Amino acid sequence: MTKEQARKRIEELRKLLHRYNYEYYVLDRPSISDYEFDMLMKELEELEKKYPEFDDPNSPTKRVGGFVTKIFPVKQHKYSMFSLDNTYSYEEVKEWINRIKRLVDEPFSFSVELKYDGTSLSVEYQNGRFTEAITRGDGIQGDDVTPNARTIRTLPLVLEAEDVPEELFVRGEVLLSYENFEKINKEREKAGEEPYMNPRNLASGTLKLQDSKIVAERNLDFIPWQMLSENMPVDNQYDALKKLKEWGFLVIDGTFAKYKDIDGIFEFITLWEVKRFDFPYQLDGIVIKVNEFKIQEKLGYTSKYPRWAIAYKFPAERKATKLLRVEFQVGRTGKVTPVAVLEPVLLGGTVVQRASLHNEDIMKQLDLHEGDTVYVEKAGEVIPQIVGVDKSKRKPGAKPIEFIKVCPVCGTPLVKIDANYYCVNTAGCAPQQKAALEHFVSRSAMNIEGLGKETVSDLYDAGLVRNPADFYDLTKEDLLKLEGVKDKTAENILKGIEKSKERPADKLLYALGIKHVGEATAKKLMQKFKSFDRLMQATKEELMEVEDVGEVVADSIIKYFSNPENRELIKRLRKAGLQMELKDEKTSYILQGKRFVVSGTFKHFSRDEIKEDIERHGGVVASSVSSKTDYLLAGEKPGPSKVSKAQQLGIPIISEEEYLKMTGRG
Repeated sequence: MTKEQARKRIEELRKLLHRYNYEYYVLDRPSISDYEFDMLMKELEELEKKYPEFDDPNSPTKRVGGFVTKIFPVKQHKYSMFSLDNTYSYEEVKEWINRIKRLVDEPFSFSVELKYDGTSLSVEYQNGRFTEAITRGDGIQGDDVTPNARTIRTLPLVLEAEDVPEELFVRGEVLLSYENFEKINKEREKAGEEPYMNPRNLASGTLKLQDSKIVAERNLDFIPWQMLSENMPVDNQYDALKKLKEWGFLVIDGTFAKYKDIDGIFEFITLWEVKRFDFPYQLDGIVIKVNEFKIQEKLGYTSKYPRWAIAYKFPAERKATKLLRVEFQVGRTGKVTPVAVLEPVLLGGTVVQRASLHNEDIMKQLDLHEGDTVYVEKAGEVIPQIVGVDKSKRKPGAKPIEFIKVCPVCGTPLVKIDANYYCVNTAGCAPQQKAALEHFVSRSAMNIEGLGKETVSDLYDAGLVRNPADFYDLTKEDLLKLEGVKDKTAENILKGIEKSKERPADKLLYALGIKHVGEATAKKLMQKFKSFDRLMQATKEELMEVEDVGEVVADSIIKYFSNPENRELIKRLRKAGLQMELKDEKTSYILQGKRFVVSGTFKHFSRDEIKEDIERHGGVVASSVSSKTDYLLAGEKPGPSKVSKAQQLGIPIISEEEYLKMTGRG
């Protein structure tokens, strides 16, 4: 294949994959199988790797993420992002409509659309190509989250239509569907972690994660609600939404309408007050706008809000039910969480029987007594919560419900840390042990196929597994003792256990469940110390040299490895054949001992790729320029502060071409 043939094939694959991505994620009508899609993606990945000169930041291969952002730069919005004035009653909506009619002396209409409860984002396109994404922030400026936004599959990276303005800004909401939200929470519960409260907060937090690979895995969506340009292709809001749908954005039919009278607006609101409970995304109201842009311009803005738009907020759905009892659950970390068990009540389209009370402080604020009638609310929240008590229905002599003093499972006295209580009997408390074992075998840790939550629990209850090393002593005969486990299942579990021995050392470190050591931190620790032996001998000062490891994390690591039982566990895992050293994947040691800071964008690499390339050649990558820096590797548009500091300190500033020569490729 010639270079020109490769370029044409790369462009063809990108165009195809953009279209198939749109069909799958936006239209929900895939025209090819997952396998065919994966094969095309693999071909593109291989061609892009072989011909880096054809790199494109908007390639479908960039959707998977992989960028690690330490600091999100603050950028100013070209057009300010205003909030909306809120109203909570039909009467207030009517007053606002009549006020607009008094101010406008020409024919006009209203556009009405759903108010999505997510996090707002402004996305910029230049010549139809995605270039930048900035959060709302304070409306004047926000955080540049471009690498994370690029992973959102319902956000088009390339707009192919001929009528797309040269410079275009699309505002919309970043959302997490209920389906994906529940999936993420199930994974957290399996790992013994607290579930997230609602999709809105999780979507917002996800958009600001440092690792864009995790952002990609959470399957965020982007639904637009505004377009802005000096050269608009339409003259009203209703047609703008239709145009955005035509260009490939996720604009859902039936979620917006155009009316000239109040009756139509109220019909739309009434319809969605009921339909919202069956909608795949979290909603918190309806937005009413003057439809015509020229009239919007005449009406203008107050200091906070556009005069031409208002939000009608859905009333919170609240129901009363009886409190049957309060149960106390023990998580993987030993945290004890109170959960209210309720008489079943239909709320937000689902039957609610349990509601988290979070901690002792919340219980005291509610002043819960036995048999109380409580008010439960969803108000857009997926996880129900008790928001009050009907004290008029409290029975005389009802006893207050108090937070327990000892672990409900093992009887160990609880220890209060900040607002929460913990059972500190890590080694002897069954729920903690089971959750720790479930975490060890989970996909992001040792990824032992066949060992789900129920099987792990059964192994524990049968006395076959008490700590992670016990998995590697299991025999087929042991597994066949479990109810429902047959020959084939037992063989698959044993294969999964054997295969887990190939997992890299950083995954094993994460699987151990050391407090405060997540996936990213485990990887950085192993990159620094290379082996468990060196890590276990590291001093607090040495640990704190690792990026993102502070005093609390360092103390937690030292405490873990100081425990004789944990050291014995490591010994047994080593004997079982697990990876205790990080395999050297270096290409050369030509940059050994050299410290680089990377800034700007590059022709042949993404920023993450060039950092990995430095490390493969023995170099070290730091996040900020200091006297210890050997080189500032600057691409296009490097950070001015980094360049200035490097110049002040006399640190060499090298280009991408100079770097390639330095590593023998120039």
